[in-house]
Order: sequence, then C-alpha cells, then structure tokens
Amino acid sequence: MNYTDEPIIFEPLPMERVWGGRRMESVLAKNLPHGLPIGELWELVDRSDAQSVVHDGSLRGQTLQGLWTNFRTEVFGEAYAQHKSPRFPILIKILDARERLSVQVHPPAHLAEALQGEPKTEMWYFLDAQPAASVFAGLKLGVSRGSFEDALHRGDVESLLHRLPVHRGESIFIPSGRLHAIAEGCLIIEVQQNSDTTYRVFDWNRVGLDGNPRALHVDKSLLSIDFEDFEPELSPVNCDVVSTCPYFHVEKWVLDSDRAAVEDGRFAFISVIEGHVACGTHVFAKGEMFLVPAAFANATLRPSGGRAEVLRTTLPPCA
Repeated sequence: MNYTDEPIIFEPLPMERVWGGRRMESVLAKNLPHGLPIGELWELVDRSDAQSVVHDGSLRGQTLQGLWTNFRTEVFGEAYAQHKSPRFPILIKILDARERLSVQVHPPAHLAEALQGEPKTEMWYFLDAQPAASVFAGLKLGVSRGSFEDALHRGDVESLLHRLPVHRGESIFIPSGRLHAIAEGCLIIEVQQNSDTTYRVFDWNRVGLDGNPRALHVDKSLLSIDFEDFEPELSPVNCDVVSTCPYFHVEKWVLDSDRAAVEDGRFAFISVIEGHVACGTHVFAKGEMFLVPAAFANATLRPSGGRAEVLRTTLPPCA
C-alpha cells in the first residue's frame, strides 16, 4: 500500500439527533440524509458501533481500526508504536445545534469505570455561530452541590449555569467533570477522547425523536460534576494552540503560503475552517477533513485561491 503521496479521506457518518438541523448542508455543502435532523457528523471514529472507512485512494475500504492495528507506524508514526490503546484514541465530529443540547457531563477518569462509563475530555471550535449563539459551561461562582440539587427539583437549572456568548473562531476546553450544554445556533468542530459516555442531568423538559422524554442520569451526573468549576473562559479567535492536553493537541494554522503538514514524523488530521487547501492532488473546501499519514513525509498544505485556515490535530507523543 502507498502511504507516501496522498492524504487519507474518510467517509463521514451522519447521526440523527432531536436537536440537530441542516446547516452542515447549507454552510459546508455536506451530503446529509434527506429530511432528517442531523446533529452530528462523525469524521474520525474507531468504535465497535461506529467506524471510519477510507473513501478512496489506495487504502479505500480500510477502516480506521484496521489502520491503527495493522499499519500504525506507517500511518500514524513511530511515536505511537507502543501506544496502549487498542483503538484510535480520539474522535472528531461536527455538531449542528438547531436547538440547545441537554445539560450534561462526562465522567472523570477516576470515576468512569465505577459508573460503567468512559472518561471524555473534549474541545469545541466554533466554525460558525448565528447572532446571539451561546454555550453553557461550568457553574456560576458560588453554586454548591446542594443549591444545584435544589434547582434541579425546581426545574430552574439554567439560572445556575455559566453562559458564554460565542463567535466564529473562538473555542473552549471541556474537561471531564465540567457541566455543559451547547445552545442554539452553534456549528462546532469537536475533538474529544474516544468515548461516547454522556450523562444528562437536565433536558429542558424536551421529548426525544420517539415522542417520549429522554432518559436522564441524575445520580451519575451528580457524582461526575466538578462543583468547584466556576465560570471558565473562551479561548480567543487568534490563538495558535487551540487546545492541548494529555489526550489531543489542536493548533490553528493560517496559511498564506505552503507549510509542511507532517512534523516530527507524526500524522496530522486536518480540518479546513476557511478557504481551500490543497494536499497531494486533492483540494479541500471549508468543512472537509483528511488525515496526512506519517509516511507522507513531504506533504504540504497549500492555500488554493487565497488565504486559508485549518485546524491541525494530532496526539501527544506519549498519549
């Protein structure tokens, strides 16, 4: 197989959600299933129930799990040859919040196994935000577990949540244990640990796609919430390092000339966030994503038709 002269393009997986919409179709020209509220498009995933598959090229038909298991050094780099994870350890998706998501939390690492879940730290990059778009993240200063539980019983949780207006190009880090909810009007690129554990503590008294109230996980949520997490801030538009932690490293590159895609012999997953970017023989538009394998050592990212911007995601060497 030839890893040295082409980016790897995966087929996105659309996910129907009660809060989803169609803006990925209108803003990013994504192909979506007709008529359904699509809340998430999983662009890079290696799970037992969801698997990225290579769309074309010499690796067509290969799964992300197959690449991680059988061609790890060539595709991802020598730095990950002894990585302990049996699955590729990050998941990348696009989210379209036509309506607000539930108030939720992901379990921290020290509790996840006991709660029969997986820890999940993530970051959001706001690819687009309608006027008055916002997110909830963390608690207002001084909120205690007791006052939060009282508010739950009253159905008045919103008054205790820290709400932040958001704009295109901003981002926020969401560690496990941080209470959060995405409000209406946000189009987001999410980079996260490879986990699908979410505990809903409040869902705005909404019903699901089946017409029934969606399940809540109040007890597990209360155990998972960091009740000392007050009023986190957004990261600014012009930051070079968008987010870094033990699980992923995300940079924002502004391209006005060619730039080497692969550094230190490690793969890079590229998300185009503005303009058009060429890599190998392909040209990618806003919202398109691709993996540059470690063995494609001379790969460059080239702005096509003017200035372009990308998010570049990789794993820390010792992740």
